[in-house]
Amino acid sequence: MQPTYFLFFGMVISLVLFQLNQRYASPVISIFNRWLRWIVFALLGAKVTVDFEWIDRPFWILAAAFFLLWFLCETLYNWLAIHALSVSPLPLFPRFTINSSGEEWPTNPRFLKIRDWLRGQSFRHVQALRAEIAPGVYLRVSIYQDQASQVRLQITFLPQPNGAISVCYSLSTQTVSGYRFITDNLYLPFGGFYPENWLVSRHPWSRSLSSLLARHRKRLVRANEMALAWSTDPLNDLNAQQVELEQINTELGFLHSHHDREEQGKMTYEGRYRVWKEIWSLNYLGRSARYE
Repeated sequence: MQPTYFLFFGMVISLVLFQLNQRYASPVISIFNRWLRWIVFALLGAKVTVDFEWIDRPFWILAAAFFLLWFLCETLYNWLAIHALSVSPLPLFPRFTINSSGEEWPTNPRFLKIRDWLRGQSFRHVQALRAEIAPGVYLRVSIYQDQASQVRLQITFLPQPNGAISVCYSLSTQTVSGYRFITDNLYLPFGGFYPENWLVSRHPWSRSLSSLLARHRKRLVRANEMALAWSTDPLNDLNAQQVELEQINTELGFLHSHHDREEQGKMTYEGRYRVWKEIWSLNYLGRSARYE
């Protein structure tokens, strides 16, 4: 089969994955599609260059050059996006409020199955929260706790530009020794620093809540830590986390001090580099820069 057919087949598969992700908003599908587009771009660029005899070099050298060109272009795009976020008025650590709008769970059947599974596992609903991340765009969060109130589950519904909704889970447990164990599958880049008593394990590839819960409980058993029952209000605890994260990241140089942000933006150069590095790690490897 000629290389042209392979390239055509790759473009068709990429288009199918794109359309599929319009519905499911899956980071796993996105990772496969990014790699496929990158490879197709490199091979197609090399083939066009050879066919038109623009450059007298071997095919695979040209393919490597176009592969590098994609990297440079996407690096420039990501860097400009990070800079735009840094100088924009959008909050990096938004404050949450009680969601009294009644719009908590999407009506999509696959999301309703998650709620049914939680009921079967004796998780009880505690609070519904939301935070405005852009004018008129809200991040919706639903908080659950297990029967012993030792595992707090934060279900975050992430709106996508195409109208689809992605869901992420974050499981957290406090221990007698003062640690906070957090196991999540968030795929959004953070790049900053966590408090010393936070033990964060991020698994963007794991899209199953049941497997993530099993992983979280296994971490507690391995650490031989005694869990405490949650007594703090989820809204107060979540906003306190946001304040603590902003303070720590300002002290450690990820963020500029408040009086410098108007002129220099929120993130320092080092902070922007850390975010850029984590974007690449998440987008193409599905791994956070901080993992166990």
